[in-house]
Amino acid sequence: MFILGAFAIIFDEHGSVLLCHRRDFDAWNLPGGGIENGELPTEAVIREVKEETGLEVEIKQLVGVYGKRDRDELVFSFICSPIGGLLSATDESSECRYFRIEHIPANTISIHVERIKDALKSSHQPIFRRH
Repeated sequence: MFILGAFAIIFDEHGSVLLCHRRDFDAWNLPGGGIENGELPTEAVIREVKEETGLEVEIKQLVGVYGKRDRDELVFSFICSPIGGLLSATDESSECRYFRIEHIPANTISIHVERIKDALKSSHQPIFRRH
């Protein structure tokens, strides 16, 4: 049985990417998380972004589906665009901020950096990869 996750890659008008600083440990990551029972990945990413950033988003494109090497987990990554809400810290994120690609913090989760790079390749075909 697979665990399912959904994450958003959100770029601003300058090409900077939105990252969230986790409250449970010192790391930056893309907004997202687990898919709940009965939820589609698209519904999950919209819910997770709202919970972690305060933003309402629309989905623009599926970037890829990623399998984890060490466990039965599939993660969907989507390019999303804000359509409402207010960017703010939440119960899950101590800070949310846009970073230029060349200034992504060193303590950003490495597989999330890979997903950002995949999104920048601007292919219209989703990527299927193991992390």
